[in-house]
Amino acid sequence: MAGGMTSPVDTTAALEAIVGRTPPAIHLKVIDHLDESALRWLSASPFAFISMGDGRGARVTMAGGGPGFAGGDRAMLHIPLIAMDDAEGLKPGRGFGSLFLAPGIGETLRVNGRVAHVDADQVHVAVEECYVHCAKALIRSAFWEAEPIAGPPEDAATFVAASRFMALATVDKQGRADLSPKGDPAGLMARVEEGTLWFADRPGNRRVDSFRNILSQPRIAMTLLLPGSTRVATLSGTASLTADAETRARFAVQGKTPLLAVRVDGAALDLRESGALARARLWPMGQKAERIDPAAMFVAHVKLNRDKGLGARLAGAVMSVPGLMRKGLEKDYKSNLY
Repeated sequence: MAGGMTSPVDTTAALEAIVGRTPPAIHLKVIDHLDESALRWLSASPFAFISMGDGRGARVTMAGGGPGFAGGDRAMLHIPLIAMDDAEGLKPGRGFGSLFLAPGIGETLRVNGRVAHVDADQVHVAVEECYVHCAKALIRSAFWEAEPIAGPPEDAATFVAASRFMALATVDKQGRADLSPKGDPAGLMARVEEGTLWFADRPGNRRVDSFRNILSQPRIAMTLLLPGSTRVATLSGTASLTADAETRARFAVQGKTPLLAVRVDGAALDLRESGALARARLWPMGQKAERIDPAAMFVAHVKLNRDKGLGARLAGAVMSVPGLMRKGLEKDYKSNLY
């Protein structure tokens, strides 16, 4: 893929010309606190991906334990330090992004904010954003269908090629952190060639926060998973976006070619065992999380959004039609997965 940067995407205008502008309605699902449904999600979640950083770059780690290992209140998220694989980057004022998983649920809960303080036992995060992320990444990676893997690849490049799930950590120049989930079949999630890592974009929630962050501040970090294994690949490097047709074609799935590909240079790649994954015991999946209804949360969060304009009121009214949101999600997952 040496020619991958013949069509660089290096401005917001160029990015939006390819993927389109984020529809205003997308922002309506974001609230600025942990509501009752988000706290219920936390009580069911045994695992989270975490991003952190400042204007100079991002770090990524994982946290896990039994269901409810993390908690919070309306304004603050609390995570025990002992639950985290790496808590070194948690400093007051730094950006914080997280992605909480609930067993058997394809959607994920994203909670972003700033580290308020770190005491002897916990990190306390001031919540700025809370919203439900679509299920496409977990569906594409067959995340919850995985069985335990006894012998994952020991070579880093081979592990990357076999991986099916990615947690991408980015941060903008102002230090606002984001953690984006990505999933694909083995061989199409990511590839390492001559020290450079490549991966493709797929249809998602259309916020493209991670790509906007890369344009602002390109130092990223990521964790790659082979669902079923507690071994993970972590790396950091400098990312850039390309619309090069040949590069994108190499990541085509079901005859559909992604609109963007991402190149990560200077990738420092490391294979390690994740204590957080081991404690979470995600595979084989046990009982599906109860009392978690992502479609209902989408609707509730639109109604809780501080935007009270006409568009927000209309969206809330339409989404309140019984079953409409769930049917819409199911249709999108079926027809717009790639």
